[in-house]
Amino acid sequence: MRTFLYPPVSGPSPFLRLQIIIATVLFFIVLYLVFDPSSTWPPFGRRNPFVGEPTESVSWHRYVRATQSDVIRPVAVLEKLTKGRVRNQHGLIDGTGPTVLVRKNETEEVPSIVVDFGMNTVGILSIEFAHAKGDGESLPGLRLAFSETLKHLSSTSDFSRSYNACSQRFFESSDARDRSVRKRKYTWTNQLGCEESGKVCADGLHGFRYVRISLDALKKDAPLTTPQGTVAISSISIRLSAFHGTPDTFTGMFECSDEDLTQWWYDGVYTNDLCTDTFRANDTEPRDADSDSLDGKLVLHDGAKRDRDPYVGDLAVAALTTYLSHDTSEAVRNVLADLADHQRDDGWIPPASIFRYTLHLFDYPLWWVVCTFDYVMHTGDMKYLRQYYPNMVAVLDGFYPSLMNNETGLVEKGRRGTGGWGDYAFIRRTGPVTYYNALYVYALRLASVLAESLSATSNDTRSHDAQRWMLRADSVSTALKEHNFDHTEGLFYDGTCSRGKVYCPTHAQDGNSIAILAGVVSQETGGDPALPTAQSILHRWGNITARDWGNAYYSNSFLAGDYGDRTYAFISYFEIAARFETGLVDSALEEMRRLWGYMASRDPGVTFWEGSDPSYNRDSFKSMAHGWSSGVVALLTRYVLGVTPEGPGFTKWKVKPREGDLSWARGVVPVPGSKEGIRVAWSRAESGSFSLEVKVPEGLDGGIIAVPVISRPVDVRVNNEVVWGDGVVGQVSAKLVDGYVEFEAQGSEFSIVVDPAEGGEL
Repeated sequence: MRTFLYPPVSGPSPFLRLQIIIATVLFFIVLYLVFDPSSTWPPFGRRNPFVGEPTESVSWHRYVRATQSDVIRPVAVLEKLTKGRVRNQHGLIDGTGPTVLVRKNETEEVPSIVVDFGMNTVGILSIEFAHAKGDGESLPGLRLAFSETLKHLSSTSDFSRSYNACSQRFFESSDARDRSVRKRKYTWTNQLGCEESGKVCADGLHGFRYVRISLDALKKDAPLTTPQGTVAISSISIRLSAFHGTPDTFTGMFECSDEDLTQWWYDGVYTNDLCTDTFRANDTEPRDADSDSLDGKLVLHDGAKRDRDPYVGDLAVAALTTYLSHDTSEAVRNVLADLADHQRDDGWIPPASIFRYTLHLFDYPLWWVVCTFDYVMHTGDMKYLRQYYPNMVAVLDGFYPSLMNNETGLVEKGRRGTGGWGDYAFIRRTGPVTYYNALYVYALRLASVLAESLSATSNDTRSHDAQRWMLRADSVSTALKEHNFDHTEGLFYDGTCSRGKVYCPTHAQDGNSIAILAGVVSQETGGDPALPTAQSILHRWGNITARDWGNAYYSNSFLAGDYGDRTYAFISYFEIAARFETGLVDSALEEMRRLWGYMASRDPGVTFWEGSDPSYNRDSFKSMAHGWSSGVVALLTRYVLGVTPEGPGFTKWKVKPREGDLSWARGVVPVPGSKEGIRVAWSRAESGSFSLEVKVPEGLDGGIIAVPVISRPVDVRVNNEVVWGDGVVGQVSAKLVDGYVEFEAQGSEFSIVVDPAEGGEL
């Protein structure tokens, strides 16, 4: 006798059952191929189920560093660093019960553990206590020490607000990271402030990877805390303060045949995300940087732990990372607008809100112009440009011309009381410094493009500004080559010594690199051998300054003891960009691998540092998560993928890939008003054939596409139509420029193939 859960019914035939089974299997196979995040099929244009918009695939998700939740827990307790009486030290990680710290008296070793969050993060720490027992009425204290690296992990944090609080309004001593606990279970959160009468204080927000937790107390905090007793800790966590850059927030992406370069693209984004945060008085640079005009707004800070203040020079690189990865350009606009609103009557724009907008930096008003250009090009925010255009005029036509030596035609540091002013690295240089003048030329040329853009949309007379600025840029360029070029070394001098009478026997990375990008020198290798050329300068610079951690920012240590070895990824970005621009692609990639590879392979890993050389990071003050070092993102997108805006909001654009030793790359570049952006994928086959796929949003008709021609004869086909061959030009107008075939892109989808012509070889 059989029992049925449901009434029996007659079933289908065996043949029909087999068909149903086959159809079901095929259905699930299709679902797997369409929705499997690790699948790379189809190779172009598939829909990302997590982001809700087309991407190449979701294979890039594995490179994203952000945790799924903004509540982050440690990944390990570093057993070798545990000291004193500690029971169940791994309980914080494996959930087997509380970790217990015991100290019977002050003669015993201080018990402590070190927890590792796996990579740098930033936010407010919370500790869940199970129970505690103290000495009489006093309860045991805990001391916390935060650090980005194990090298600088000690009994005090590697940096805290109290180190720099000029008025010491929050703390009585810089080592006040003490905390009493309670007898019963409760959760304590590390908010800025003190418990009682200036005792038992905490610094609040920290940027860190490691935390040392010790059962100890400061003597000044007695009788609230005692350095002995028992403390049981159930768990520890941090709530992320910064922007949470998970895969669903990405509007841009990048992948290439070099997995290291791909990973560093996402690590650069993660570094920059840690610096993208709401401006809050309690979490910001304590040296009078709080600002009513910024409080509560999203900004792009200098660094995660310091300096937590938006500096406009850093934005010259960090803002590009923002535009290319997430829809957070608001953070950049808030900073640029706020600094412009604090412009002085003479045209000078402050670098940041620090010291109530009074920190005197010589170069940062020019970086404000450069950042304004990049912001408008990537966002198309013409309203911002119209509002702050007068500020740009005041910088270029007011402040810097007032510092110009009319005899040499060069801007001189030292005029009008600027001798003691700093710059991005607080370098002691004076006179007609190449860097300041090259940056002035660069800003003039970029501003002229903005002036022409406004003139084209408003039918006004700003084109006269553009013409005037271009003429002045040419004039300063000529003066730089005449006065500042060292023909013996083949490099531009840095500046003058001996009260401005003699050029210092040293040369700087910043001036030489930006002179190339600004068009001060020709990119051609031929011509008059007496004149400097871009490639000759870059070859010379690489020969002199190459180090394991990148290229040094000075040719020697004449100005300071470590300058011949010091490397800033910030200013190296412009040297590497100059290499890409001048066709030195192999050397650009080689320098990138040394620079970002050095940082990626060392503690704390993942995030990129304020300065990469060993001597620079000898003290704990230095930042190991600095947005200005995320230039690997823009370099790979702008040059390897090859996508750049040529007009506001990509109304004009260009795709020009640089290959080097890479065999393929693909990515998406965000475009304002578009969910899809500009999508590019290129590859070089073993046969030598080059393929490029480009898809742009509808309406972006002002594009130029350039494909490399490494040998001739070849045929260049666009959507199966020959547009260029040796002696043959198709219906689409195409031309050969510096080893690339360029053509105007009319439409939205392009499939380009460069193949040997009949009888030709690549």
